This record gives sequence, C-alpha cells and structure tokens, in this order.
Amino acid sequence: MGIPGSLRESLHDPAFWARYTFAAEDGPGADRLGALEELLDDDDDDDDDDERENAQNVTFDVGGGHLISLDVDTRLGSYELGITGPGSVEWAGLGWDDLAHWHPYALRWSELDLICRAIAVRDPLLSHPGVPIALLCRFAAVFEDDDVDTAVAVVDAAYGVLRPRGWDGYWPSGADWLERTDFRGQKVVWHRDEAGNLWAEQDDDHDADFYSTRVTPPAGGEEHFPHTRLRDLVAAAAITVATGSRP
Repeated sequence: MGIPGSLRESLHDPAFWARYTFAAEDGPGADRLGALEELLDDDDDDDDDDERENAQNVTFDVGGGHLISLDVDTRLGSYELGITGPGSVEWAGLGWDDLAHWHPYALRWSELDLICRAIAVRDPLLSHPGVPIALLCRFAAVFEDDDVDTAVAVVDAAYGVLRPRGWDGYWPSGADWLERTDFRGQKVVWHRDEAGNLWAEQDDDHDADFYSTRVTPPAGGEEHFPHTRLRDLVAAAAITVATGSRP
C-alpha cells in the first residue's frame, strides 16, 4: 500500500510530469517544455530497447477499509483509477486515461477534494494539497456549480509542493489541468437518484466530449459504473475527515 519508492522519486522529476500530464504529447504545457523536449525524445529512443516493466500501482487509504488505487505506466502513457472496499472486495474500475480511447472523468471536484483530505488524515505524510491531488486530478472535471478558481489553486499548490527547489523549467500547473478538465458550457447535466448516486449526460451542441463511464444510472447488477461502491467510499472519506480518524 502507498507509493512505490521509484515512483516517489519521480514525483520531483519534470520529465515524469511532462509524460504523466501528456505535455510531452502536445498536451497543455507543451509550449513550456523547452530543453526538456529533447531529453524526452532521447528517453523515447532508449525505451524502444528497454524491456523493463514500468507499470506501478499507487494505493491510498481513505478510511473504513476503502482504498483508491492508481495504475501508472508512463512508458505506455496509460493510467487507470479504481477502488476496493472493506473485506477484500473485488477491485472496481472508475476510469482510465491514455492517448487512444480515454474515459478519465470519474469524479466530481468536490469528491476528489474530500477523498484527498481523507488520505491526508490517514497518512499525514500525504499532505493536502499534495501528492494525491497531483496524481488523481486528471480523473476529475469541473462544471458550472464548482468553485473553479479554488480548484485550480488547489491543483497548482499540489504541483508546487513537489517542484524541486530552484527549478525554473517546465512544471505542470493548475491552468494546464483546467485546460483538459473544464466542462463549463459543455452541456453536461448531472442527475442524482434517491440513494444519492450521481451520473451525467451530455446534451448535443458542445465543443468538448465528456468521456466518462459515469454516464448511466445504477441498474442493479448491470452497472457500467460502480455507483454504490464509489458512494460508500466517498461516505467513508467524509467520516474520516469529520472525525480525524487515523489507523
């Protein structure tokens, strides 16, 4: 459980973040890469002959036996988010991000913020805003009813905590994150059922497609999205934050 040592070291490496945020693939922030762009190209050439396994798993504890996990593979540019519950319940996927068929938008901003606050309570070394927000923010989007300025500031602060002292080259920013996750004005409508489950649908006449698996309501055992399990995890996170519950 936690962050693998090799990945922990990478969290202070601008090349890691250029890959992780897709700035290295002409995503937001690509215009600031500067000399780092040549280094990334050289690394790509080296990777062609590198057979090492690069996929790593990060697991965060939000309390009550609920875990949120992230699979990271910067070589393939593939990242997947999932959750497990108490009693070794089977892992359930929330979303994934890659350069082919991405469906990353699994969380509302308020849910992500609450989850990361709970993680910080459970492990004071994972302060908020810090590593959890920096890694997980790619799976959250913002909408008309969010305090977007605050969200951007929190993401910016999370990246800033990890920035090496004195480094003035490329580094990800809250503005970069917003460029990929801002769905204000994109006709995304959220629905809530009596149990508190949330799902979205996107009306026609929009510029940015809302790629998410959270676009169908709960339907018994035929759920395409683990609504109940996410709701339970968010509730556990709220209890952790409210009570200051630590292991």
